[in-house]
Amino acid sequence: MMGTRFAPRPALGRDYSKIPADARPAAVLILLYWHKSEWWLPLTLRRRDLPEHGGQISLPGGALEPGETSCQAAVREFCEELGVENFQPRILGKLSTIYIERSGFRVDPWVAVANSRPPMCASSCEVEELLEVPLLHLLDPTNFGTHMREYRGQPYEAPHFAFGRHRIWGATCLILGEFVTLIEEFLHSSDA
Repeated sequence: MMGTRFAPRPALGRDYSKIPADARPAAVLILLYWHKSEWWLPLTLRRRDLPEHGGQISLPGGALEPGETSCQAAVREFCEELGVENFQPRILGKLSTIYIERSGFRVDPWVAVANSRPPMCASSCEVEELLEVPLLHLLDPTNFGTHMREYRGQPYEAPHFAFGRHRIWGATCLILGEFVTLIEEFLHSSDA
């Protein structure tokens, strides 16, 4: 995954696939839902005052609770963050687990689908803004770019998806990048 166009350049020693034994387990959910004749997925702009990844755009998700599988955690956290009750999407599968050094989380990204838009109302204690992104927007290469950031005092090029006034970068960009790559490969193989 580190060699993809969605990974920071240079890596500056970061390896998202190398997961320490003491990493905290977490999970996120990419939910595709059919709405207004196209596929969408929700992202959240995290409240700026949150201690971990505040002010960043993320997939709904969070830490596992005792006795919970990562898939169960992804769905539970989705429901908690977006105020959705009694929701069981159809799980399609899991993407590559990644390690986020800054917060010490080992994140399992799950992909699910729903036939219609769930009634979402973002939790104000965690979410500053709910972003509903058309899948076609992520597949459009004109919405992909990079910007400069610093990691431990070293500059690096951070890939991002542009969405309105927002930049979707970091782990969220890396996860969505793997997802977009799989869709591109599927569309390419079905055209052949």
